[in-house]
Amino acid sequence: MKFLPERRPIASFGDGGFRFGDHSHKGHLLVLPTGMRAWDGKDFSVVFAASDEIDFFLLGTGVSFKQLEAGAAARFMKLGISADAMTTSAAVHTYNLMLGDQRRIAAAFLMVP
Repeated sequence: MKFLPERRPIASFGDGGFRFGDHSHKGHLLVLPTGMRAWDGKDFSVVFAASDEIDFFLLGTGVSFKQLEAGAAARFMKLGISADAMTTSAAVHTYNLMLGDQRRIAAAFLMVP
């Protein structure tokens, strides 16, 4: 999957990828208000560029928890976006709930082996 021009709930994840609707994706995944795409696991510039459409940002950090880098956290705060890092499992579940509530959410998920 290069780009899906909509956001969908994540049905399952693991084995290096994600399933949503009738689509699957291997690798890290980025979800923006404009759709879902592959992510390099480091670059938040497209998230920052879409900041007018985002109130919440979730970062799924894989199997283990890692904090959001200080510079990125400061940039999210400056843009008025509430940003939280958590394991990918917790981030997927939180994303699905917030998407169902029609919140203005974006997310980036590191794959889980």
